[in-house]
Amino acid sequence: MLGIGEKHELPTILLIDDDLVSREVIATVLTLHGHLVHTAETGDGAVEMLAGGTVTPGVVLMDAQLPGLNGTELIEKLRRGCDAEIILISGSQPSDELVKAADGFLMKPFGPEDLAKMLGEHKPKPRLVAEETDPVVNPETLAQFRQLMTEATIREIYSAVVSDLHKRQEALEKAIASRNAEDVRRIGHAIKGGCGMAGAMQAARLGAIFESKSDQLDNCAAALEELYTATQRLERMLEKEFPA
Repeated sequence: MLGIGEKHELPTILLIDDDLVSREVIATVLTLHGHLVHTAETGDGAVEMLAGGTVTPGVVLMDAQLPGLNGTELIEKLRRGCDAEIILISGSQPSDELVKAADGFLMKPFGPEDLAKMLGEHKPKPRLVAEETDPVVNPETLAQFRQLMTEATIREIYSAVVSDLHKRQEALEKAIASRNAEDVRRIGHAIKGGCGMAGAMQAARLGAIFESKSDQLDNCAAALEELYTATQRLERMLEKEFPA
């Protein structure tokens, strides 16, 4: 970590670059111009730093050609770990897909003035996740069900919801992998409607995200992981509230 001449009004930077010379030169130049700079040699190392709370960056400078964890997969994991602006850096033009997933691109070599001009030109793409404060099932919906149905019938309803979610997840995986935004939108609409009727709030909120943000497929891939978690929570609720 380098912090010489730190100016608190400038964003903290996490620099990810596997090339030692590039990493040290960029870090030194940015540090001398007032940035607090943390460095990582690999994508995995950067994700571990974020998970461990070692750094809370305002900007991530990420080399476009890293070994191991890299590309859009790394960008997805970085977005889950922080709210920083993610800027690609490279000596050659990255793919259109990678540029679209990031918040900006700087061609090497670049200086602090180039970075300053880039910052603020793009708003960081939002992390598309459900709010963990949402209850797994709307208590009012569950209370209404219990007034109208037997416990066995309610269990059948939520078992069907869980089964349907597993099928929808498989379909979403294929749609996201094939970059089919229309299928993502359609599946999200179905999840929103079905889970909404059943009061499965976390899953319904994620369905709405897939429907409205289907053009942001890289972020939808991260939201898919949240849907797995929401489904697991619904399964645990089912086992606790309606044991077989």
